[in-house]
This record gives sequence, structure tokens and C-alpha cells, in this order.
Amino acid sequence: MKQRLCKLLARALADLANHDTLPVGYDAAAIHIERARRKGHGDFASNVALTLADRASLPPRELAQAIVERLPASDFVDQVEIAGPGFINFFLSRAAFEAVVPDVLEAGDAFGRSDIGAGKKVQVEFVSANPTGPLHVGHGRGAAYGAAVADLLQAVGFEVQREYYVNDAGRQMDILATSIWLRYQELSGEAVPFPASGYRGDYIYDIAGQLYRQHGKRLQRSASEVVRDLPLDISEGGDAEARIDALISRAKTLLGESQYRQVHNYGLETILASIRQDLEQFGVHHDVWFFERSVTQSSAMKDAIERLRASGHVYNKDAALWFRSTDYQDEKDRVLIKNDGQHTYFASDFAYHINKLGRGFGRLIDIWGADHHGHVPRMKAAFSAIGEDPAKLDVLLVQFAVLYRGGKKLQMSTRSGEFVTLHELCKEIGKDAARFFYVMRKCEQHMDFDLDLAKSQTADNPVYYVQYAHARICSVFRQMQEKKLTHNRDNGNAHLDLLTESHERDLLVALSRYPEVVESAATALEPHQIPHYLRGLANGFHTYYNAHTFLVDSADLRDARLNLIAATRQVISNGLKLIGVSAPEKM
Repeated sequence: MKQRLCKLLARALADLANHDTLPVGYDAAAIHIERARRKGHGDFASNVALTLADRASLPPRELAQAIVERLPASDFVDQVEIAGPGFINFFLSRAAFEAVVPDVLEAGDAFGRSDIGAGKKVQVEFVSANPTGPLHVGHGRGAAYGAAVADLLQAVGFEVQREYYVNDAGRQMDILATSIWLRYQELSGEAVPFPASGYRGDYIYDIAGQLYRQHGKRLQRSASEVVRDLPLDISEGGDAEARIDALISRAKTLLGESQYRQVHNYGLETILASIRQDLEQFGVHHDVWFFERSVTQSSAMKDAIERLRASGHVYNKDAALWFRSTDYQDEKDRVLIKNDGQHTYFASDFAYHINKLGRGFGRLIDIWGADHHGHVPRMKAAFSAIGEDPAKLDVLLVQFAVLYRGGKKLQMSTRSGEFVTLHELCKEIGKDAARFFYVMRKCEQHMDFDLDLAKSQTADNPVYYVQYAHARICSVFRQMQEKKLTHNRDNGNAHLDLLTESHERDLLVALSRYPEVVESAATALEPHQIPHYLRGLANGFHTYYNAHTFLVDSADLRDARLNLIAATRQVISNGLKLIGVSAPEKM
């Protein structure tokens, strides 16, 4: 509907330009139309006269009058009014809303899609959890949100690449490898006190057991060799981080490069396979799995740092290499290369983003956990330093999801192994409920996830309420067949004027809004707009269902009503698909 009104305004403005009222080449983006916020102001409103008044050297209301006078006639517009300082308000005809039904039925799965992003490449990097353990419910929220953002952008025409950045290098992976090896030592009969900073989940035992079954005692070393002269752990009054770092070094020394890499890679591959499987079951896929080591073990790291060095914002201090990010409003400067010659996470992540830009993406969208908020300004600072527009990088921070069961909060800790995995969540409440609940709120908002509500089959459960609307419509068509009635779509479209009930008008208006909601959700990167819209549409249908009979004796009215609910079913299905939720035919 907005597109149709935009075309009417564009023709009126072109006429004004032809008559020298407006300069030729005015900005077409000035045509802005939105739903009227008050019923008395019509259905849509435009502020185009206010935005172009200076260009036309006319008062806004005078320009608005000139625009209205040149609007082409349209069956979709009943009335046009000028309000306030120069707003143009459109009152639509019944035909305008009735037209949405054949539009939906003809477009089918494509209804709501557009090409506003055509020709633009965007990369969405999401999840990217360290492969140090199974995906938990916190990762699930980022997965659901990222997948929905990518699908929305694709729905409005962008060329989208979905990417998972695998942190397969660095200290956390060394802690994982050492944790697995120490559990393997236990299975080999050489138990060593497990470090406080090791990974403690049962999955570590599982991987160690698999390793033991493959290698026997070939990777075993004596416990006395392992613990000799190590720093005290925190339980002994020492430093937990110093202890784990010493154990990592000892593991590398005793195993040697080849065998240590075997343990390291086995842990990585096992956990990564589990992550891939969990995401697949969650309905989330990635086009590219990009490994950190492909950056750190190539010239990419050196080249990226050289670009920063050439900018003049790099300096040496305390035997380390620093990036002067305070030149770009960061709170402090950042280390690129530590005094032991190792690159920092910031350095490798910067090199990774340089790689992204080199692949031709005009826009990069990173979806990170909220605990990474401090990483955002330094990354944008690095972009600015090398002459790249920091606006190319959008970083969206996802707050953690807190689970409640029976009104009680579930405690979770990744390092200690006390957490609910994404696999367990989906097993308990199902993929559909998890995906729907995860995207119901803005990503930056705190989320309380009520497991009992997500499993309930009541109107209070939003995903059940929406899916039930779809299933109910399917049941109407099954009843039609059982009663030996027929449905003629063309006849229904020819008699949409019979849809005079207020519930029918409300549904028509709601259906007409769907393309605007998709566009808004995509451009604002706000998937939560989709479930909120679907809840409203489902409510409109349920109210209609409870108030009226669809399989009436009159074939004309019956076909019109069946067309209306068929269009409603299609839009519900399209919306659910965008957020990774199924549309069941029976419930």
C-alpha cells in the first residue's frame, strides 16, 4: 500500500518539477509515508511537503496543496486532506484494503518480500561461540536472533552471507585441550588435581573417554611429571590463572607439539561437530565457517597490523606493540602484540574484519554477547584509523537469557559445566517455542525465559496462540471438504465487497500492514517486530473465528470469507518462516 501511495506522490512531484515548482532532480528519498497514528488522520500520512518546502521556496501548506491538486486519481484513495503545518493525510477506500487478499493469494510465499536491498552485499556473523563446550541457552538467543536478521535482510533483497567465526586459536582452546588431557590422565590412572580454571563439564569426561579409547595410554604421562614445581592453585592460596597457564605449558612440553596438537584438534573437532549438529536441529545454518587460525597462521595478521602502523597510530611500549585507540575516543590504548610476541585477541579480530572487507561486503553485521560491549569502540577506532568508514560495521549486542522453571531461576556457569544446553532446551520445549521466544524482545533487552509458559498449550503462550490460528484455518478447509463444499478463489475475489463486518475490516487492515512490518524489521534489524505483528494478526483471526461462521450457505460470501482466512493463513506462515518457526496444519 505504501508503494502505491509513493508512486502517486512521485507522479505529483514530477508534474511540479515539470512546471518549475520544484527543482529537477529533487531527492526521491524525501517521499516518506507512514501509517497514521490516529484514526481521524486517515490511514497514511506524508511529510513530503515539509521536507521539500525549502527547495520549492514555498510554505509547506502551500506546497502540500499543490501536491494534492496534482495527485492522479486512484481507486484506492477516497480522500486526501492537508493537516497541521503541511502533512498530507490519505484516507483509503475499501477497494484498497480488499486488494490485499488477491495480492497475498497470488504472491503466496513471496508476499511481503521486496527488493529494497537489491545489489547490496551484507555479511551477518553470529553465534561464533568459542568451541570450548556445547552451545548453551545464551548462545541460543544469539543464534535465533542472527538467523532472523539474516533471513529478514534476504527477504528484502540483500545478498546475505551467514558466517560463524571459529576461535580455534588462543588461550581458551589451550585451556580446553589441557582440561581434556587431565581427564584423560585420570582415566589412565594418573590423576592430577583438577585446576580451578579448567573446564569441568561432563562433556570433558566424554571427550577424554573417546580419546582414551582411541589412543589407550599412549598420551599418558606420570602425575609427578605433570605437577612438579607448578604454582599453587586458588584452593591452596595461589593464583588460579597462573596454575592453568603452567599446566598448559607442561602439557605442551610433555606431549610435544604433535601429540599436544592431536589432543587440541580432537577437542576442537568434537565440540565443533556438536555445535554444528545443535544448530542444524535448531534450524540455523551458516554459509561459511571461518577459522581464526587461517588469519593467525597467514600473512593476514602481519598485513593488518602494517595497515595500522602506516596510519601513525601504533607505538611501542614495555616491549609490546600498542594501538593508540584513545585518538578515537576509546577509553584506553590497546595492545596488538604482547611482550612475549603473541598477538592479542583484538589484533586477530581486527585482521579478521580486514579479511571481511576484502571479500567485498559493503556492510558487516556482528552479533556478539553483551559482555563484548567494550570491544566495539576499539574495533570501530581501528576502522577509522585505516580510513574505513566505521559505519560499515554494525555490532549488535545480545543480552543473556535467564531461564525460569517453576518460578525459580536456573543457575548457570559455563566454566563449571553447570548450564542448560541448547540441545536440552529444544528437547524440553521444542525448536519452535525456543525460536519464537528468543526473538520476542529486542536483542539488547534483558530476557526472562519462562520454560513452563513455553511448553503450555494456552492462549498465554504466544507461539502456541499464533500457530493455533494457522491450524484453525486449516481445520476450516478440512471441514469444508467434509461437508462436500467447494471453494472458488476467483469468485471469492469478485465478492470481497461482501466483507463488511468490523472483524473483516480489521483483518484486511492487518494483512495490508505485513510488507511494511517486514521492511521495518529488516532495516531496523529488529526481528521482534515479526512475532509482535503475528500475535496481533492471530488475535484478529481468533476474534473473527469466534464471532462468525465461514462455511455459510451463500457461495459468494463463503468464498470471500475463505479467501480472507486463506490470505491470513499465508501471512502467518510467511511470518513464522522468517523467524524459523513452523506453521502446523493440526495441533
